[in-house]
Amino acid sequence: MEFNDYQEAANRTLYGNEQVLTNCALGLASETGQVVDLVKNYTFRGQELDQEALVSEMGDVLWYLSQVAQWADIDFDDVAQENIKRLNERYPDGYQSNL
Repeated sequence: MEFNDYQEAANRTLYGNEQVLTNCALGLASETGQVVDLVKNYTFRGQELDQEALVSEMGDVLWYLSQVAQWADIDFDDVAQENIKRLNERYPDGYQSNL
């Protein structure tokens, strides 16, 4: 699925027309926290990594990101392409850890 196709399909489920950006930003923070919590429980509490829950929460993060872009009239494809461009400029040979 192309990012713009996802953005358009996701927008169908957006509700409200006042304070949409604030709602999406707060939702993004909340859903990101749920991803972090799953990773924290796996890393520090010895719990199994619940991949089904992780996929679900990552999908929620993706939805909120797409809707922030939608609100700002930014194609989601452009967000992804710009990110890859910046990564390639920053790490032309790939990421090399010094650990």
